[in-house]
Amino acid sequence: MTAPRLIAVTGLTREARILSAPGLVAIAGGGDSARLEAELEAVSGGALGIISIGLGGALAGGLAPGDWVVASQVGRMPTDAAWTRRLLAALPGARLGPIAGSDVMVADARAKAALHAASGALAVDMESHVAARVAARHGLPFAAARTISDGADRALPRAAQAGMKPDGGMDVGAVIAALARRPWELPALIRTGLEAETAFAALLRGRQLLGGALGGPGADFG
Repeated sequence: MTAPRLIAVTGLTREARILSAPGLVAIAGGGDSARLEAELEAVSGGALGIISIGLGGALAGGLAPGDWVVASQVGRMPTDAAWTRRLLAALPGARLGPIAGSDVMVADARAKAALHAASGALAVDMESHVAARVAARHGLPFAAARTISDGADRALPRAAQAGMKPDGGMDVGAVIAALARRPWELPALIRTGLEAETAFAALLRGRQLLGGALGGPGADFG
C-alpha cells in the first residue's frame, strides 16, 4: 500500500469527509483507540506527517463552541513548532496550549475540571494521544488542533454519548433508544446538537483556511 502524503486523525466520519483532500488521508477513530492505532500504523510508513484535527471538548474556561485550540503538546509529546505556528496564523482566535487525549469520553463538568487540573490541558479528544504515539514511533512531524464542541461547564447527555459508532459513524438508533429511556434529556440533546453544528462549521472554515495540506509539511503541494 502506498503511504499517504499526510495523515489527518479525527473522531467521526463526518469530520473525515470535511478534511479529505488529494494527497491526504483522513482516518476516523470512532472512540476505538486500538483500531485507530492499528490503522495509523498501517499507513504511516513514509508519510510526511500526522495531524490530529476535528472536534474536541473544552477543559478550560473561556472556550466556546467553534473556538480553536492549537496544541503546544499532547501528553509529553511537543508538537512540531513550524506546523503549530502555521496553524495559529491561519485559525482565527486560536489559543495555544496542551491538548489531552483520552481513551474514554470526558463527558461531564466534574471530569473535565479534574483532567484540566491534572494536565493543564485546554481541550480533550479521543484521538490526539494515539496520533502522537504513532508519530513518535515513526519519527514524523506531528500537530494537533481542535475546535470546541462543548464547553468546560457542559455535561454531554447520555443520548449524545451513545451516538458514536466504533467506525466513526453516527448511530441514530442508539440515540433514540437512549432518549426513550431518559426523555428529560431532550433539551440538553438539542443544545448539544446545535453546539456541535457550530463546531462542524468552524472545522469546515478551518479546512478552507488551511488548505489541502492542513498547514503541514506538504503545504506547498497542489
